[in-house]
Amino acid sequence: MTAPRILINVFHPDLTASRANRLIVEQLRQLPGATVRDVRAEYPAWKIDVAREQELLLAHDLIAFQHPFYWYNCPPLMKLWMDEVLTQGFAYPPGVGDSLRGKAWLSSITTGGPWEAYRSGGFNNWTISELLRPFQQSALLAGMTWLPPFVMHSVLPPGIVGFRDITDGDITAHGRAIRDYLAAYET
Repeated sequence: MTAPRILINVFHPDLTASRANRLIVEQLRQLPGATVRDVRAEYPAWKIDVAREQELLLAHDLIAFQHPFYWYNCPPLMKLWMDEVLTQGFAYPPGVGDSLRGKAWLSSITTGGPWEAYRSGGFNNWTISELLRPFQQSALLAGMTWLPPFVMHSVLPPGIVGFRDITDGDITAHGRAIRDYLAAYET
């Protein structure tokens, strides 16, 4: 077993203004050998260099995505990135687009709602696992291993009535847990 080459693509509209994603990414940047990228900062005009992005995917074994969970989905730039980079003939179909086969996909997301809201009968009606099925299916179609996601709930600004205040220490500990998981992951 060897340590994987890890690519962490961060998709946040303004990482410098984000408390939770920024603190998590600070921890991920401490992962030795990992490539951590603020994709929004790299493509401010949303003109994605598809060849470069595909080269990065080919050069890594584990692809992690760090982003807020917006309207039960990813930020728009991540959706555009997926549409343009995970193309037919590169990422699918099986037997033709096998470039990502055998690699691993890790989703790390932040939500505004508390964990209790993400359950059958809860405010959001479904579990995070159910809501992440389109991402899981994308990974599976590309022949990737879907890893259990990391989820940080309740990251709304402090003081919102009805929500637990998450401290910077809570967020930093969550980021360390992701970093430690990735550091221990073996291909």
